[in-house]
Amino acid sequence: MARVSLTPPRTLLFRVVEWYSRRTYGKVLDPGKALAHNPRVLWGDLRFGQSVARWNRLDPDLKALAVMASAASIGCSGCMDFGHWESAERGMDRRTLHDVPVWRESDACTPPERDVMEYAEAMTATPPTVGDELAARLRTGLGEPAFVELTAMVTVGYLRSRVNAALDLTGQGFKASCDLPGPGRPGGADAAAGWAAGPGSGRHRTSGACIG
Repeated sequence: MARVSLTPPRTLLFRVVEWYSRRTYGKVLDPGKALAHNPRVLWGDLRFGQSVARWNRLDPDLKALAVMASAASIGCSGCMDFGHWESAERGMDRRTLHDVPVWRESDACTPPERDVMEYAEAMTATPPTVGDELAARLRTGLGEPAFVELTAMVTVGYLRSRVNAALDLTGQGFKASCDLPGPGRPGGADAAAGWAAGPGSGRHRTSGACIG
C-alpha cells in the first residue's frame, strides 16, 4: 500500500495532470497523485520531465534499457511496469524488455544493450562500481554526447525509482496489457522460443494492442 494518500487535493495543476494522464496513458499515474500533495514538487518534476523528453543523442531503446535496468536493480516494480508498457507501445522488442532483470542470461540482448545495462547497474550500485574499460567501450561505441546522455538517463531513472520505491508505488497493470501471448496463440510460446519507461519521457499515444 502506498505510503502517501493517492487522493491529493484537487488543485488546478493536479486536475490538468489528471486530464492529460488519462488522455495519454488511459489512467492517472500514481506517482503524479503522490507528488500532487506538494504542487511545487509536482510542477518541478513535470518541467524536468519535459526537458528530459527533448534529449535526443541516445538511441531510444538504449535509453529505455538503461532506465529499466536501474529500476530492476532497485526493485521498483512501478517503474518496471510502466517502462515495459511505454517501450512496447513504441514498438520495442518485448522479449528484450521482458529479459531486463535477467539480461546476463538472455540471448535477446545485443552487446551494446548488455553494456548499457551493465553500466546502469554499476551506476546504481552503492557505491558505484563503474569500471574504466566499460566506460571507455560505451564512450567509443556511442560517442561522447550519447554517453553523457546515457549517464544522465540512468540518474533520472534512479531518482524516479527511489521516489517510487520509498513511497511504495507499485505497478498499475501496464505491463500485463503487453505480455506475450500464451501457448497456442499466434506469436505465443512456440514463436517466443525464437526471439525470447516516468511520466515525463514524452507523450505516447495508446494503441489498441497495448493499453493499461
